Amino acid sequence: MNATKANDHGYLPQETPSLGKLLLYALQQVIVMFPATITVALITGFQVSTTIFASGLATICFTLITKKKIPMYYGSSFAYLTAIASMCAAKGYVMTDGILPAVAIQEAQFGIIMSGLVSIAAGIIVRFAGQKAVERLLPPSITGSVAMIIGLTLAGNALGDSIPAAAGAMTDWWVAVALVTLLSTVIYARYLKGLLGQLPLLLGALTGCAFAAVLYFVGDVNLFREVPAAALESSVWKLGDGSIFALPAFTLPKFSWEAVLAIMPIAIATIPESTAHVYQLDIYVNDVAKKKGAKMDYSIANMLDKNLIGDGICDMISGFVGGPAGTNYGENISAMAITRVFSVPVIAVAGILAMVIACFTPLIKVIYGIPLAVIGGLEIYLFGAIAAQGIAIMIDKKVDMFDSKNITVIATIMVLGIGGQYAFGGNIPLFGIQVPCIAGAAIAGIILNAILSIGKKDA
Repeated sequence: MNATKANDHGYLPQETPSLGKLLLYALQQVIVMFPATITVALITGFQVSTTIFASGLATICFTLITKKKIPMYYGSSFAYLTAIASMCAAKGYVMTDGILPAVAIQEAQFGIIMSGLVSIAAGIIVRFAGQKAVERLLPPSITGSVAMIIGLTLAGNALGDSIPAAAGAMTDWWVAVALVTLLSTVIYARYLKGLLGQLPLLLGALTGCAFAAVLYFVGDVNLFREVPAAALESSVWKLGDGSIFALPAFTLPKFSWEAVLAIMPIAIATIPESTAHVYQLDIYVNDVAKKKGAKMDYSIANMLDKNLIGDGICDMISGFVGGPAGTNYGENISAMAITRVFSVPVIAVAGILAMVIACFTPLIKVIYGIPLAVIGGLEIYLFGAIAAQGIAIMIDKKVDMFDSKNITVIATIMVLGIGGQYAFGGNIPLFGIQVPCIAGAAIAGIILNAILSIGKKDA
């Protein structure tokens, strides 16, 4: 099989596309991570440019920590939203123009840095207890179900971005742009071959933006967005007035027990999620290797310890410069699964591009200006793909769906995760505390699986 034909099947982690392809694939990954990462910044009140910079920096560090073997993009996690909000509410911190006071971000940073210790500890336990111990604690019935609820709990965000609440002509055009984006992306993914077939998300976004541009110039319908002024005003250094170049608003962490108590425990929720991502990658990378007639000289699934340790260190890195806590991104894994491009160099370049974008004001404006309708169209595809990958984990691992233990664990995780999202907005009120639905579902599944496994010998 010649090299060109082999690359039609995709790229393995150790493979590097040509420079032009590398940049295009990397830009696609940046566009994929951008909606969720920037949304976390906007909801929490963290600086937008700092969040993007921290995301890119952590991604590059993760690549180095894992010795360039695991293609993961690190982005801001939704799991920490309530924890940060509750800490700010307890201390009376209030946003101004959508941005938290610097002292509030600094205290949150300390909690985020400490949360990294949880993932690092989990990775160390995995390293010494072994893979079998992890599989007993987090079997495919749990990791697959957690992956599914991650995608399905985000379904509301996808539709909310695709269909605005207000009615009227603007809503109709908004929905039209979302549909054009979704349908074009699906068509590109299904029918395009070669290089173009590996860029469906980027091409879909460009198609949606082009349609929105036509509406703007022909129909005077403006769906493009502007960066909030407050997001650019807190730069630590600007070139002139900052209209071209402005360093993000970096801040140093400040000691806070309240932040530690509120934020640090949430890291437990990201462990099953991160584990699910590793198994997802392992399945899809091995499939690409099989189709290419190649052989992986290492197993991504066996690098779970390095992944968790890297995740924790990246939390510390992001927290140190002023970014939110995060995890490796399911959206980017979905993009890799759709395009079959699992190249680690692509992910590393995506991290570099994110850092560059964070410093150049025009680039921030261009990326931020992508219509929310376009992002919504992409999200319908991406978030659904995340859920589908959860099903793929259980199929690949041959989970017995007639086993009473598996049914109990899967049912509990699904109902708590999805029900918690749509009944309580993502946080289940239990005994006076707000439990993030994904974290609660994962922990409940782990506990149930452990109880129902008592007295049962491994096959």
